[in-house]
Amino acid sequence: MRSSLLRMEGIYKGFPGVQALSNVRLELEAGEVLALIGENGAGKSTLMKILTGIYQKDEGKIVYQGREVDISNTKTAQDLGISIIHQELNLMPDLTVAQNIFIGREPRKVFNLIINDNELNKKAQQLFDQLNLNLDPRAFVSELTVAKQQMVEIAKALSFQSKVLIMDEPTAALTDSEIETLFKIINQLRKNGVGIIYISHRMEELKRISDRITVMRDGSYVDTVTTKDVSIDKIISMMVGREIDQNSKPIVDKVSSTKVLEVKNMNRGSILKDVSFHLNKGEILGFAGLMGAGRTEVARTLFGADRIDSGEIYLHGEKVRIRSPHDAVRRGIGYLSEDRKRFGLMVDMDVKTNIAIASLNEFRQPFGWTKDSEIATVSEEMVKMLRVKTPSINQQVKFLSGGNQQKVVISKWLIRDCDILIFDEPTRGIDVGAKGEIYNLLNELAAQGKSIIMISSELPEILRMSHRIIVMCEGRITGDINFENASQEAIMKYATQRIS
Repeated sequence: MRSSLLRMEGIYKGFPGVQALSNVRLELEAGEVLALIGENGAGKSTLMKILTGIYQKDEGKIVYQGREVDISNTKTAQDLGISIIHQELNLMPDLTVAQNIFIGREPRKVFNLIINDNELNKKAQQLFDQLNLNLDPRAFVSELTVAKQQMVEIAKALSFQSKVLIMDEPTAALTDSEIETLFKIINQLRKNGVGIIYISHRMEELKRISDRITVMRDGSYVDTVTTKDVSIDKIISMMVGREIDQNSKPIVDKVSSTKVLEVKNMNRGSILKDVSFHLNKGEILGFAGLMGAGRTEVARTLFGADRIDSGEIYLHGEKVRIRSPHDAVRRGIGYLSEDRKRFGLMVDMDVKTNIAIASLNEFRQPFGWTKDSEIATVSEEMVKMLRVKTPSINQQVKFLSGGNQQKVVISKWLIRDCDILIFDEPTRGIDVGAKGEIYNLLNELAAQGKSIIMISSELPEILRMSHRIIVMCEGRITGDINFENASQEAIMKYATQRIS
């Protein structure tokens, strides 16, 4: 019989123009994995920021280990034993594993002036032994895989004697084998009585690892259900407030045979090896492969962010040289990076500026002034068309949910009227409802004659959306599959097919 570890009741939180949370509740038991789910903008992140002291609640109470607590800052949360592992890992790559874990708390010697490295490494190793982690305290974080870096984050959190551990999209960048390792660690934490709040959009994963699921929608609490007693379809329905058919594949129209892009024998160091493919008008060309296969590198090269060593690129039959992103945009190529916050958005700027930024020359007046009223009009149209949830076009982008940020990036390239759009992981970190909207948008763009390259690590997404699928392995193209012949098995066969 588990005991109540944490209870949040009647939580309210507002920001200028937005009521982020209304009467939200959450309960976590010791030794439990509680999945916290909801569409982007549902309020999950805000609730967790209140729990970890980043934000302060407007109303409500938090009861931790049987007593009401006031979590006024992050140190208070840490001292209580509440830790969070963010989706973007927060480690210092030039320090060792042990140094990252105990930074600011290092054991010292010689009148407390010198860090005792031997004791530091010993403490880290003792922690790893308790958690059955295969880590070297002396290894530099920069040398570790993403999975091992995540293990360091877990060890760091537990070094504070954490009883509540929040995991935000912990498997987003992990391979299947790495996910298995993570799940073993989670089960070990369960046995040690740690309560885990697990945030993820991967439904099958939640069914497998969680004990209960708490659902939020539009800043409000919906329900908490026992995982084994509820279907994925029901969970999705609770999230979005409507039924969504996850298995339906949109009708695929016949694609034109007109080539808009052709790549021949493209090479870049050891990353891209003799890559050749073509893209037709109105086609959604999926790129599949395991991590490190070279898919993003192809996209960056086409967009001029990386230079090629050799090879040829043809646009509409004309051989071109793309030396920079400016060249690519000028030739009608738009790129939505997988890291939208770093490469796709100016998060401290407002929505309308982010939408207009790639087309500013179109809004220029004499003497360099911009046509602000035209920018506002176009931005309002885009916000309405893509159903971007924002109080206004003057809202800073950093306050939007991940799905709505993605829509802002898409808007930027739509008003630029690019012929070729490269979407790199377009739905990563985006909820089920927003995914459906982006899928519909991609299909509409293809129907209008836009040509789309879509890179995705989610095989159901690739299979659902692509007219044709290019599969890569270790920098080479190993498969070119028409949608009629495509299957997860076929893709995985090519994705693991090394060519010497």
